[in-house]
Amino acid sequence: AFFDQKSTVDYIGAVQGIPVCFDAKECSSDRFPLKNIAPHQAAFMEAMEKQGGISFFVIFFTGRGKCYYLRLAKYKEFAEREKNGGYKSFSIDEMEEEFLLNSHDGLLIPYLDGLKKDLEYREEKE
Repeated sequence: AFFDQKSTVDYIGAVQGIPVCFDAKECSSDRFPLKNIAPHQAAFMEAMEKQGGISFFVIFFTGRGKCYYLRLAKYKEFAEREKNGGYKSFSIDEMEEEFLLNSHDGLLIPYLDGLKKDLEYREEKE
């Protein structure tokens, strides 16, 4: 068996009535290559947000054993930097520390913690 078309993202659904989509990625170094996020994935996520949903990435830096919630807006900053001739990757040091996903209560990747912070962050910006 094989896939004959591109997939969108790893998860599409709703969390407490809020449309949500995310994609999980990993890298073994301290720099995550932007090429690992397909343009059609970013476009799908942007469309989700334009319709009132929330889109994000879960990025696991395997070498450090750290997992982060990457807001779509932050990803877009990195993508814009690349477009303007900057780095073609971003560093673990550029991740938003408040979006570090620490395991707790048996949850290995508590992405709902990141989603909650993202919602709070969006409310503050309004």
